[in-house]
Amino acid sequence: MAKIRLDEIDHQILDMLIDNTRVPFTDIAKKLLISAGTVHVRVKKMEEAGIIKGSSLTLDYQKLGYSFIAYVGVFLQNTSQTQFVLERIQQIPFVTVAHITTGKFNIFCKIRARNTKHAKEVIFMLDDIDGIYRTETMISLEESINDKKRLMHHIFNEI
Repeated sequence: MAKIRLDEIDHQILDMLIDNTRVPFTDIAKKLLISAGTVHVRVKKMEEAGIIKGSSLTLDYQKLGYSFIAYVGVFLQNTSQTQFVLERIQQIPFVTVAHITTGKFNIFCKIRARNTKHAKEVIFMLDDIDGIYRTETMISLEESINDKKRLMHHIFNEI
């Protein structure tokens, strides 16, 4: 598939959509001094090219009572058990992200919990999965950087 060329208008559209995926195309158009139809066509082009994949909603987990974040490194008895273990991990709703990794851990998970007691229960759920022989946990004290734009701007500058 040919690489799609994005221009400055596309970059600005993406910039605004990253800030708020629900911003109306008419608002983007007004800020960029173009028509809403142009915004629609450009967004559709980026969706068809796979640059934009859906849109997402950001929840305030703290307000929902899930402010405790921990990262759990998972050690497997055998790497051949990876898929089996991932299927079991996926059944635990408090595990919000899981990566197959190289290095120290076989799988690296992000969990959200209500408090330390709840986090302990979630970690024990992980420990109980057949194929996991141990875990190592790191508690997040604060999310200091969560910037979706910096890499995008760097990529745009490379193009």
